[in-house]
Amino acid sequence: MAISFSNAFAGHDKALEFRSARAAVLANNIANADTPNYKARDISFDSLLSDESNKLKLAGTNSRHMAGEGVAGEPEGLFYRNANQPSLDGNTVDMQREQAEYAQNSMQFDTSFMFLDRKISGMKKALIGN
Repeated sequence: MAISFSNAFAGHDKALEFRSARAAVLANNIANADTPNYKARDISFDSLLSDESNKLKLAGTNSRHMAGEGVAGEPEGLFYRNANQPSLDGNTVDMQREQAEYAQNSMQFDTSFMFLDRKISGMKKALIGN
């Protein structure tokens, strides 16, 4: 019987990819906190999930059907965040919010990593027989 890693990891590998992408976006916001007219961005898991479900390949039953494919470009699910108090130079980065979001994202990354690590160690134990 073959092991399906996509089923065995229960989505924790995809959660780590999402958390890594969000950390990069939040770090970019923090790095540009003093850049005039910079607009803070974020990634929503819900919008990322809906974008991925929209990318599903459509089955064409007729030669005249158009092919349905995803569009390449910006990372999916990326949006501009509305500022509570935009600065005079047009920058919408709120450092306290960015740092709090980054810390929360980091904890969620660590949690997903811990679950994935436990899944892998359980699979290793099953293979070794301990």
